Amino acid sequence: MAITTKSFGKTADGTEVSLYTIKNGNGFAAEVTNFGAILVNLFVPDKNGKTADVVLGYDSVEGYFTNGCFFGSTIGPSANRIDNAGFTIDGVKYQLAANDGTNNLHSDDDKGYHKRVWNAQTTDNSVIFTIDDADGSMGFPGNKKVQVTYTVTDENELKIDYDVTSDKNTLINMTNHTYFNLAGHNSGSIEEHRLWIKAFHYTPIFERLIPTGDFVPVIGTPFNFMEMKTIGDEIDADDIQLKYGQGYDHNFVIDGYDGSLQKVASVEEPTTGRKMDVYTDRPGIQFYAGNCITPQTGKQGAAYGKRSGLCLETQCYPDAVNQPQFPNPVYGPDRPYRTTTIYKFYNE
Repeated sequence: MAITTKSFGKTADGTEVSLYTIKNGNGFAAEVTNFGAILVNLFVPDKNGKTADVVLGYDSVEGYFTNGCFFGSTIGPSANRIDNAGFTIDGVKYQLAANDGTNNLHSDDDKGYHKRVWNAQTTDNSVIFTIDDADGSMGFPGNKKVQVTYTVTDENELKIDYDVTSDKNTLINMTNHTYFNLAGHNSGSIEEHRLWIKAFHYTPIFERLIPTGDFVPVIGTPFNFMEMKTIGDEIDADDIQLKYGQGYDHNFVIDGYDGSLQKVASVEEPTTGRKMDVYTDRPGIQFYAGNCITPQTGKQGAAYGKRSGLCLETQCYPDAVNQPQFPNPVYGPDRPYRTTTIYKFYNE
């Protein structure tokens, strides 16, 4: 396996940005950039051996300068929403940008990790991205050393490893915000995809999309994906939770969470036969059906719009730093942050 590197353009201040291609012998390849540690392209064979790019994004780095939908982005230090854009750790109150009404969403629109130029190092089958993030950056405490590693395996897996150390206790809840369309990034709606999630409970939300703090069984609700179900079957059901999210945009509580790596979700696209399994050691997974993708032009002139991609974001629960009944998202000198997510692809 080999990695190739090419130019992906320049930032506004003239910094050169690169695109790294990691390819195995099966026609499976991931392309990642050191701007934002973003997954730009993911080429996956279908049941007939035809390869297509199955993630939404842009043709050059300029498209990612705004990237209001966070296509392919590494989100950090904190993904998802924080109520009232603030939290308290060790008796100290920290205030973040209120960039989603009164909430904080994905740390910061302009200063988040998805807008940073990362250092890059390559191995035979991995690209290792690193940054230093200073104490007080975006309002978060702690001098942090952050590493995100993308690895392609011979089993058609894209593995993402996150490693963060901090000299103060701080909130860390990173994720990858890739939008998948297993029919191809330019194939329209994902509503015919089928989905399974290993979750008997989900965390319902208020109108502002902040969790209520409750754990609600999925049985008898549109949130029951314990058996493979077509996404579009109930996405527009008369359900207040779906109305809040304009469709699915909710955290699911992983059954049997014990900190070990396990399969937590599967997606299949019936026309191409492409299938994807998701593995994580995190306690939650956010299923977002792309309800709010703004109409725009993506890669190769593709027209992206509502529900043209889906996200399965491995994570701690949203707003966990303010809800003590949720798993603890605070890490520091005595608790380094280390987590792995795998997206594994196959076809039938």
